[in-house]
Amino acid sequence: MLMLSCPYCGVMADETELMPGGEAHLRRHGPEASAEDFKSYLFDRKNPKGVHVERWVHSYGCGKWFHAVRCTRTLEVFGTYPAQTHRPPEEICQSVAQRYPDWQWRDDGEDCETNSDSSSEGET
Repeated sequence: MLMLSCPYCGVMADETELMPGGEAHLRRHGPEASAEDFKSYLFDRKNPKGVHVERWVHSYGCGKWFHAVRCTRTLEVFGTYPAQTHRPPEEICQSVAQRYPDWQWRDDGEDCETNSDSSSEGET
């Protein structure tokens, strides 16, 4: 079962107390954006097999939104942080990099990525 720590109230909650909100750190476009940019914002999402940053809400707790960095392959959680933060905290980035040395945060406003799949397919 997926367990996430709410960075606001400090509760370690299982996935039944939380609700996922999809990919985090999406770039929103203003009213001058093209129809293609708006369509991309609404529908184009990554679905990685590996490290990913997601939005979650503590729906049966404090009700606040936060971000979680986790591996979608293993359900390993590297940390959570407030939704108002524009990038994962350095300690979370370091924790991910220790486990996946090729991983790095992309500072261009996009999500995290793994440069190469350095873990084995047989992991659970």
